[in-house]
Amino acid sequence: MKKRKIGLALSLVLAAGTLLSACGKTTDNTNAGGNKAKGFTVGMVTDIGGIDDKSFNQSSWKGLQDFGKANNLQKGKNGYDYLQSQSDADYATNLNTLARQGFDLVYGIGFLMQNDVDKIAKQQPKAHFAIVDAEVKEPNVASILFKENEGSFLAGVVAGMTTQSNKIGFIGGMESAVIERFESGFVAGVKAANPNATVDIQYAATFTDAAKGQAIASRMYQSGDDVVFAAAGATGNGLFKEARDRKAKNPSQAIWAIGVDNDQSDEGVVTAGGKQVNVVITSAMKRVDNAVLDLTTKAKNGNFPGGKTTVYGLTENGVGLAPLNPDVPNKAAIEKAVSDWTSKIKSGSIKIPGTRAELKTFSAK
Repeated sequence: MKKRKIGLALSLVLAAGTLLSACGKTTDNTNAGGNKAKGFTVGMVTDIGGIDDKSFNQSSWKGLQDFGKANNLQKGKNGYDYLQSQSDADYATNLNTLARQGFDLVYGIGFLMQNDVDKIAKQQPKAHFAIVDAEVKEPNVASILFKENEGSFLAGVVAGMTTQSNKIGFIGGMESAVIERFESGFVAGVKAANPNATVDIQYAATFTDAAKGQAIASRMYQSGDDVVFAAAGATGNGLFKEARDRKAKNPSQAIWAIGVDNDQSDEGVVTAGGKQVNVVITSAMKRVDNAVLDLTTKAKNGNFPGGKTTVYGLTENGVGLAPLNPDVPNKAAIEKAVSDWTSKIKSGSIKIPGTRAELKTFSAK
């Protein structure tokens, strides 16, 4: 009897030890979202442009990569990762997937995801989300906006001082508050630098149709516009192709393109007249990478700005201008003008219009 009791007690002890061991493994390797407990994880959902769109998806992904490098994280569920959307219908599913995988912070990239981020944030109140280029008024969502009008104003100054025909083009993607800021700032910059110049404004109604962007650019160049700026995502890639094609056929023709979001100077390289030239003057940069890195770092440090909107402008290094093409005429004068206007904007002595209504009353004096 005594031996039987001792044997039974020993069995219970062993069973309890096994159970505790199993529970210990679960606690060490998972958190409430089903992901690993140690370290900070962050994921993002792209729009249909993907991480190679040479625009804000690519810049956002760079921000996550920079965060990963700074924190010794690897790409994947235990570090930083992304899901690419093939259509608008994927947005909600992808956001929900990353949240359920336990990422500590999930980004929705682009204003087209505003409604889906709002919906999934309500369904997943314990998860943290961030959205780029839109505002979502939920306590678990941090919103990121930019003063695109400040960077595009500088691009407009460049365009106004470069044009020989005094005819300039602007290609917008889809009508939105974001692209209106690009448009308004650009037109203001052109007028500030060259009151005699006109700006031809056309919208493609898409961010993903390079062929449509090229068709619009072709009409603009054909009508005499010699500088064209596209704030149109991947649609803007058509602008570069049209500018390259025209320059290759007629090397003496003075035509220029201005990039957006990233430094898109690589898109302007073409062989014309037996030598390599570049048709991109500069790019109105939108430093989504800096903003994503900044906000993700804040979240990691316990300062997630849920329910708030953070706005990045020239002062915050959220927008700016890429280096000027060394072959652009009167480069030194343009650089000085850009520097002077930058100082005025940062000091607050001039406020750049962000809407068409504000543009109507804008004065550069």
